[in-house]
Amino acid sequence: MKILFFGTSGMVGQGALRECLLDPTVTEVISIGRTPLEQTNAKLRDIIQNDITELEPLKDLLKPCDGCLFCLGVSSSGMSEENYRKLTYDLTLKIASQLAEWNPGMTFLYVSGAGTDSTEKGSSMWARVKGETENALLRLPFQAAYMLRPGTIQPLHGIRSKTRLYRVAYILGAPILPLLQRLFPKQITTTEKLGRVMIRLVRNGAPKPILETGDIADLSA
Repeated sequence: MKILFFGTSGMVGQGALRECLLDPTVTEVISIGRTPLEQTNAKLRDIIQNDITELEPLKDLLKPCDGCLFCLGVSSSGMSEENYRKLTYDLTLKIASQLAEWNPGMTFLYVSGAGTDSTEKGSSMWARVKGETENALLRLPFQAAYMLRPGTIQPLHGIRSKTRLYRVAYILGAPILPLLQRLFPKQITTTEKLGRVMIRLVRNGAPKPILETGDIADLSA
């Protein structure tokens, strides 16, 4: 399988990239981002460009991809709804629309979040925008599209969040997260399990398009 990545440097992206590079069924990984990755691998092609939505020059390279793992996201903290929507809905749909046009046989995976509002009418700004983004992605003519809504994610293998607040939280919670993960396997996942589930979705699909934390746990079992 040939996998396209956006958001590879984030915590979820790092975990999914690790699993893709270890998985023998993944033959090539293309990462598109604004800054170089810290690792190299024979299967990895790291493409750097300031505007990651300008994909036309890469059309021939991206068309054969079997799946796109879209792990790119920003925190809504301190951000207006207009700006958050630009960086969440507008950016995601611009990229996804091009990919769907070029390769409708592709599987598109979008990492959303627990609590996303599919009705687009709730009081939480980020949840409404995420819900609108999910709904728009599901209307695109991909072979399949899956919206992943993980809750708490335990980072493994030295992976760290880029967000300082999350890093501190994970450091403080590190002693008890493994225990909580065993006690509540359907509420807490790991970067490793999430990455493996994403590969499985590209390869085999799933019975429904929106996958909550419990669904992710079932697929990772």
